[in-house]
Amino acid sequence: MSCRGVVNEGEGKGKCKEIYEQSSHNLSSSSLKSQTNKFHLLTLYEWLRLLLCNLHQVLLGTKLSLLFPLVPVAILLDQFHLGNVWVFIISLLGLAPLAERLGFITEQIAFYTGPTVGGLLNATCGNATEVIIAVIALWHGKNNVVKYSLLGSVLSNLLLVLGTSLLCGGLAHMKKEQKFNTTASGINCSLLMMASLSLMLPLAFKHSFIHGDATVSVLKLSRFTSVIMLLAYGAYLFFQLSTHRQVFDEGQETEDEEEEEEPCIGLISSIIWLCAITVVISVLSQFVVVTIEDVAESWGISVSFISIILLPIVGNAAEHAGAVLCALKNKLDISLGIAVGSATQISMFVIPFITVVAWIRDIYMDLDFHLLDTLILFATVLITAGVLQDGNSNYMKGIVLLLCYFIIAACFFLLQTPLTNEHEEVVIREIVRAAIPGPL
Repeated sequence: MSCRGVVNEGEGKGKCKEIYEQSSHNLSSSSLKSQTNKFHLLTLYEWLRLLLCNLHQVLLGTKLSLLFPLVPVAILLDQFHLGNVWVFIISLLGLAPLAERLGFITEQIAFYTGPTVGGLLNATCGNATEVIIAVIALWHGKNNVVKYSLLGSVLSNLLLVLGTSLLCGGLAHMKKEQKFNTTASGINCSLLMMASLSLMLPLAFKHSFIHGDATVSVLKLSRFTSVIMLLAYGAYLFFQLSTHRQVFDEGQETEDEEEEEEPCIGLISSIIWLCAITVVISVLSQFVVVTIEDVAESWGISVSFISIILLPIVGNAAEHAGAVLCALKNKLDISLGIAVGSATQISMFVIPFITVVAWIRDIYMDLDFHLLDTLILFATVLITAGVLQDGNSNYMKGIVLLLCYFIIAACFFLLQTPLTNEHEEVVIREIVRAAIPGPL
């Protein structure tokens, strides 16, 4: 059960369930009557009803459905070259409902695959938008955009989403103190500390290097560290989904007893929708990555501010709203699972995964996130760990996290990070290629 989707349940869901039951009944009765047929197909009318039901649930089953028309608008703007700024804005807004529906579809598939596979699927697809944007930026050689967008997702989840959830939950339940599972949050904080260490070491190593250029050594250290981080995240998934599943399910038992959901659409339909939505997200992400530097130059703000602040807020708006709704319902464990769990996934899986993908594709990508970004990440993890250490929540903790986020946002707004220096990237690549024969 999840509060993160902004889905309009009720009448539409009941109608879909009735359609599936009727279709199954018609299928079985017809098969008995016509035993000579090897295969039985639903009537055209029934297929149309199922198709309309799918369209209703996927496209109209969210309050963000009003933003779906922006998807074809963004494609038309790009095709007719009507301005990169408008392409960026429309594409960014169009990603919001797509990201929310992607989460909804993975939840539907989880009904059929079982809790373990479903949990793994949600862990894999939970930050699909960030992964797609990072991969496309990597393909275009925009390493800074890759690092900024992933860092921004972590900061947004730990400070903005978690802070808003604790603030709203605390104000809604001022007469009683909200509590959450300290074991699960403690494990996530430990992994976040490990991720911070993994990003600090390449930076410290580079500044401690005495003889010659440290570029090659930093790259080797980054690749080794990335493999270790992926192994650690794999162990975490096994710990969460297998050996200690009860620890993470503890906070959701009450919710499961209160209501029991059933799938709205079929397994095959869910898989088809998953593929289709992923393709559309890839298209819009391509527009965002290609136009981001033109937008930064046009608006007079830095690429770092757009990548770290704007992209995560808009891209994960629906997921963020879900975390706040859960906090308002006094289900803080689910809010923490969305906010802190998502930050853990990005830092321990997505960042090293992108580094390994770059290694395979002969693209230079290391874990050196520069001094300011690394210090901000480390401080953010420390503050979050301090807020979550006692298992109690109140609105003051939310205020502290939100104010920290606003300070960081102001920092990156004032920091005029230069656009990607293509000459510098070429020089670094040649240095590494000379030192490491064959693929990078």
